[in-house]
Amino acid sequence: MMNWRKLHRFIAPILLIPILLTTVTGVAYRVGRSWFGMSKDIGEIFLNIHQGSFLGPQLRTFYVLLDGLGLIGLLVTGIFMMGIFSKKRRRSIQDI
Repeated sequence: MMNWRKLHRFIAPILLIPILLTTVTGVAYRVGRSWFGMSKDIGEIFLNIHQGSFLGPQLRTFYVLLDGLGLIGLLVTGIFMMGIFSKKRRRSIQDI
């Protein structure tokens, strides 16, 4: 049986900065442009960081792939750690 906690604990620190950077710049871009009238020039800076354009064309693809697959991996390990799919389900308060 796979130890989901160890896998999650291994993946999370590696992906903390890329996912945080992508999330914060994506939200800042959308909210800044829609609600606060952010200029297109500043918006372009946020969008370039969000998309990983600062890494160049080859590494940009790797950055996006790392973000996407890493986030899916964290979701899967998190769901399995919740015990939804385990055969031995924990007894809830209603079962007692």
